Amino acid sequence: MLINSTWTLSVSTSTVLPRSYHLKLVKQLHQQLKLEMGSEIIPSVSYSGITGFYSTSRDFVTFDPEEFYQLSLSGLNQTSAKAISNLNLSDSLEFLGAKFNVINRENEITSYEELYTNLVGNEPEPITHYDLCFINPTAFSQGTTNLPLPLPILMFRSWLERWNNFAPVYLGSDELIAYLGNAFVLKNHKIQTRSYQLHKGFVNGFVGNVTLQALNRADPLLANVANLLVQYARFSGTGMKTRLGMGQTLIK
Repeated sequence: MLINSTWTLSVSTSTVLPRSYHLKLVKQLHQQLKLEMGSEIIPSVSYSGITGFYSTSRDFVTFDPEEFYQLSLSGLNQTSAKAISNLNLSDSLEFLGAKFNVINRENEITSYEELYTNLVGNEPEPITHYDLCFINPTAFSQGTTNLPLPLPILMFRSWLERWNNFAPVYLGSDELIAYLGNAFVLKNHKIQTRSYQLHKGFVNGFVGNVTLQALNRADPLLANVANLLVQYARFSGTGMKTRLGMGQTLIK
């Protein structure tokens, strides 16, 4: 089972929170989900923080009563997906003295088997062009450093690692990554770096729009596997610290 739940939120008055609010919120949500944080090498929950238009000033963010905001949670295995499916935020979400009104909730529910059958097993016409939007800072762990750049091989590696960890259908490993890294190029992008506060300091990541393009020589079957991984990114997120609000990925 896979689920992505998105709540639409609003505030009644101008609301100021510390930039690190997402750490308190994700901890509170895990308590409500009755899921332990930090016990998994590859997290089975991805979390967006509260996204939308807000103003920033030094160590604080201000949410506007005239705007609508979104909060997303995805569950990548049966336990986390079921917990998210059963999560009831009622009429409001309250933390750190702030109150967000819950306007709406939308669920996207599928399964690994369904995604694989529809996007690979049924042998659809390959998709060779992807427009991705990274709405939260995204970075890749590279040993002792972090890389805030949308390199195709690193994106595919991130998605494949999660897929192979949770899905009943194993797709492959280093050879597949090497192939996809050579078969897809970064056609264009409009990104900028943005810092993201974690428990111990800040991490630089990129946000913005990225276009991936398959080369003409791409094998149709493996192009469909690439499409499967791209679509999976809507649930898994991309790169490091997706449980804490980094790497949220939309497919246009």
